[in-house]
Amino acid sequence: MKNTFIRVSIIAFIAGTLFTSCVSSKKKVDNAETKVAEAKKDLDRANEEYRADMANYRKETSEKIAANEKSISEFNEKIADKNEETETKYEQKIAELKLKNNEMKKKLLDYKDDGKQNWEKFKIEFSHDMDELGKAFKGITVKNTN
Repeated sequence: MKNTFIRVSIIAFIAGTLFTSCVSSKKKVDNAETKVAEAKKDLDRANEEYRADMANYRKETSEKIAANEKSISEFNEKIADKNEETETKYEQKIAELKLKNNEMKKKLLDYKDDGKQNWEKFKIEFSHDMDELGKAFKGITVKNTN
């Protein structure tokens, strides 16, 4: 009787341990699935923000490029009234700025979605180039007014 009681106790203990470990594994799986779902939501949110940033930056930069094109037009109208030597000098500078502006426009349009890290790098370099182009436009218009 003592042996039977010990055997039943051991079997009950083993069965209880197995049952508890199965439930524990199920909880682990559920927790892991929950974490994966949360990580996926976070990733989706980050991707949405990244794409929104790209769209916003492209819009802002396209507006700057359009403003540069307008400045070129206006400047061409202004120099048409100047003497021939001045006009030739400025036409060459305008042609260079127009070419650079078109290159920037093409660079922006040609950029492909290449990941957030590459986007940030592109954005920094492109912003720097746009700032330099803007300074060049301001420089030529300042020289013209003197």
